[in-house]
Amino acid sequence: MALRLIEMVVPEGDAKEVKDLLQDQNVIDVWEEIIAGNQARIKVLLPTKETQAVLDLLEKRFYKREDTRIILLPVEASIPRPESEGKPSPSPQDTEPEKKLVKKTARISREELYSDIEQMTRFSWIFIVLIVLASVVASVGILRNNVVFIIGAMVIAPVLGPNVGLSLGTTLGDIKLSRRAIETITIGILTALVFSIAIGLVFRVNPDIPELVSRTKVNFGDIALALAAGSAAALSLTTGLLSALIGVMVAVALLPPLVTLGMLIGSGYWEMASGALILFLINLICINLAGVVTFLAQGIRPLTWWEADRAKKSTRIAIFLWTALLAVLAVLIFFSQKG
Repeated sequence: MALRLIEMVVPEGDAKEVKDLLQDQNVIDVWEEIIAGNQARIKVLLPTKETQAVLDLLEKRFYKREDTRIILLPVEASIPRPESEGKPSPSPQDTEPEKKLVKKTARISREELYSDIEQMTRFSWIFIVLIVLASVVASVGILRNNVVFIIGAMVIAPVLGPNVGLSLGTTLGDIKLSRRAIETITIGILTALVFSIAIGLVFRVNPDIPELVSRTKVNFGDIALALAAGSAAALSLTTGLLSALIGVMVAVALLPPLVTLGMLIGSGYWEMASGALILFLINLICINLAGVVTFLAQGIRPLTWWEADRAKKSTRIAIFLWTALLAVLAVLIFFSQKG
């Protein structure tokens, strides 16, 4: 059973209220100790799926209190092992309406998810270097028709974080996170595109290379692949699973078509480049659309009503926009196959 530990520092006089709030929650253990400065430290051991409900309950009561700090920590192991998932949950008739905070799902808390993804969306020189290195390896792999090199480029490419960050920012109505993710995605795209155009100008690109040709022909199966990649990326992060392989899957959907597009533009093959462009746009749209839908299905919501209202509007706009763009590209695919 996956566990989390909540540590909370409050004024000593508020310790009893905190313990009373936790009484009806499905937690495993609660400890209290008095520390310096008339402060109390309360530790709560609980299953991961209960974390969001407890955090929301505590945050609603102690919102913006300067004398209070709540810290969430992952638990690698607990000895003795928990024999059950805490106390039985109270029946609906015994639960006050205000305590029905979230739908409990097998995922990490909103705050933990936000912290993980926020770090992945930050722009840095390392991000640029990794994009350039991934573009080099992908270009060599495509020119040599070597799929092993292309897979190696996918491992290097740091494209998972910004795209999932945009989906999460949209779902939460977080303008700051969404803007940062868009900026990082844009810089990454331009870096890979400019670099691959330069490669296309310097080296002779054979338009008959199978690995290159495969990324200029688009079909409806590519839409399904991109939707699966976006959903898998969101699920891997919300459930706290390792996201390395999912990152490779997302990179497969985004980086090779982008590098192919740049090399074809650099070499003057504009008609083939249009196919690579359509494939890249489909992947970008589908990954973000699937990410938003998956976060909604996982119950990722803001805490306060005004944030929830803003998030609902941004989510509706994003889903409509992504779906409309995808429909346009699907029509292009249909007519291209018909032609």
